[in-house]
Amino acid sequence: MNLTYPRIGLHIDGQWIYDRPACTEVVNPSNETRLGGVPGATPEDLALALSAAERGFRVWRDTPPLQRAQVMLRACALVRERAEAIAQIITLEQGKPIADARNEVGRATAFIEWDAAEAQRLYGSIVPAGPQMQQMILKCPIGPVAAFTPWNVPLGSPARKISGALAAGCSVIIKAAEETPGTACAIAQCFIDAGLPPGVLNLVFGNPALISSTLIASPVIRMVTFTGSVAVGKHLTQLAAAVMKPVLMELGGHAPVLIGADVDATVLGRLAGSAKMRLAGQVCASPTRFIIHRKSYVAFVEAFAKVASEMRVGDGFEPGVQMGPLINDRRLQAIDTLVQDAVACGARVVAGGKRVGERGFFYAPTVLADVPAQAQAMFTEPFGPLALCIPVDDLSEAIALANSLSVGLSAYAFTNSLEEAERLTRELECGSLSINHFGMPGTDTPFGGVKESGIGREGGPQSLEAYSSTKTVLQRTTRV
Repeated sequence: MNLTYPRIGLHIDGQWIYDRPACTEVVNPSNETRLGGVPGATPEDLALALSAAERGFRVWRDTPPLQRAQVMLRACALVRERAEAIAQIITLEQGKPIADARNEVGRATAFIEWDAAEAQRLYGSIVPAGPQMQQMILKCPIGPVAAFTPWNVPLGSPARKISGALAAGCSVIIKAAEETPGTACAIAQCFIDAGLPPGVLNLVFGNPALISSTLIASPVIRMVTFTGSVAVGKHLTQLAAAVMKPVLMELGGHAPVLIGADVDATVLGRLAGSAKMRLAGQVCASPTRFIIHRKSYVAFVEAFAKVASEMRVGDGFEPGVQMGPLINDRRLQAIDTLVQDAVACGARVVAGGKRVGERGFFYAPTVLADVPAQAQAMFTEPFGPLALCIPVDDLSEAIALANSLSVGLSAYAFTNSLEEAERLTRELECGSLSINHFGMPGTDTPFGGVKESGIGREGGPQSLEAYSSTKTVLQRTTRV
């Protein structure tokens, strides 16, 4: 296979900039080879990006919604046209199997198409006011947006934030992850080639603290959106609060999976194996804490462990590979530390529990049984191929354990009781709940968290709300 990694640059005011000193290097996580350097934005570059976004906003704000949608759909068509090349970039720099990378491209195009349609449905309203008076409630683009995206979904997250902002009429400065810059450059090029005016979309890399503090403090930026860890999300929210700017935060989780007493535990154990290890568990919605009724416990754990033990781990380009590497050595060490701590606390390793090979950041799909409450993994999001199995005696105990953390993004539950399903729907503290399957919200339904898992929602009929402001216009129609 002939694989080409793109040249990485900043994109500011319609121009690519390649000649800045590298702030870091991109490493292929499957074999630890260097792919290329990432230019770091200087304070002067950030100032240029801010002025470009301000000018671009004035142009894009006044572009009719139908024309905005047409540009977005052209960009979407280009992403599809270049799908295989983009998928290869994703697998090269992020490591996920090529089939998963192709799926991510498809999901990203669905986000763009959805928001392009929503651009034409950002309706206002008229409030009755009597003769010679008109009261209008308008939905207006909020202004230039600062967007920060992660490395685990290097196309999906930028696509969702760019498309939401553009559909609402906003310009964007996106700071994408330095671990996966090639994918961000690829999607930016699609929008540029689709005819997006200069300054409407700007892409920067570099020192996260410098970029976030500069962009958020600037009066040009009117809204901040971030997908990533709870700790970083809190920090960015504090920066935004200091200058009274709204935020859209999609933060970490620690998803519980509640397994009832009346289910086919063996079948569900097999399903759990592929669901947990998808994308090496490096997903905020990854099922992690398996809270299992004692009647189902043994059969579920045995089936889960068997699937995990037989899973093929390797380079994402190799045929038949089901799980790729972790993103870097830090994540590898973090997972191993959590496993060793849990074992020291009394957990049993029933699958995995160790590094795979000596080159590349591979960790075996790992299932731990009888994990005690004091194990660090029970309250620290693993963000890796680590599943925790805990037996419980009844539904009340399961719900209490599921709700015991300060985060609440995704949750999953399996039951054949309508009464239990209704109670789970009502009592589980989460932003999305999947009952009797491991699916996640798509383009047409909102996604986001409760408690410390975030603020606001992405997707669904509300997908443009965060990028819009409400303006009330009271107009007397008599001459003055």
